[in-house]
Order: sequence, then C-alpha cells, then structure tokens
Amino acid sequence: MNQHLTPTGMAYDSHLAERITQLVERHKVSFYVKEMMGGITWMVDEKMCISIFKGNLMVRVEPDELEEFLGKPGATQMIHGGKAMMGYLTVSSEGYDMEEDLEYWVNKCLEYNPKAKASKKKKA
Repeated sequence: MNQHLTPTGMAYDSHLAERITQLVERHKVSFYVKEMMGGITWMVDEKMCISIFKGNLMVRVEPDELEEFLGKPGATQMIHGGKAMMGYLTVSSEGYDMEEDLEYWVNKCLEYNPKAKASKKKKA
C-alpha cells in the first residue's frame, strides 16, 4: 500500500485516492479533496461524497437503498458516537479492491449527491 500523510499526519492510501479521483473525474463534476475526520474526502457541490477513512471507504448513499448496499461485500452501517449514520456506510477493502467494485461505490455516491443535504456551515 502506498501510504501518504495528510497535513495533520493521518495516513491514507495514495493509490486508492488516485483511483477515486480518476473515477470522479470521469463524471465531469466539479469537486475538491478535503482533509476531514482523520481522512480525506471528495467534496461535490460542497457535500461529502466519498472518503478514505482508517483504511476503509466511507460512502454517502441513498438511505432508502440501505438493504441492497448492506448485502455488498465489506459494507457495514456506519456508526458514529454509538448511533447509526443514515445514508453512510463503511466499506472495507474486500468491497472496493476490484476496480468494478470501487466504480460501483463512486457511482452510487455521485448518484445520491444531488439529493443529499449539505451540512450546516459552522460560524467562525
């Protein structure tokens, strides 16, 4: 695994990051990559779309399709602070190592993005 560090010292797989970037670019959407929550996140329309977090993907997908998504290899409900995060899944490497699997997750995140709500901006 090609490890790189974010400016705050969190490690992430640079090869995986490049694969995600290439897949997002194919969709010809405006995006940027942002360090957040100890990982890196691809932001589309100022909304979290997909992230690399602790060696896993964090994907933001259609909550109504949760059962279908949880049937995919490596996919589990994301839990934060003891609560299930609706519309967010964690996907381990077994669920994204193959190019078609990673492409599936990127596509699902980008499909949901226009419907996703942007988080409220924190006031400085």
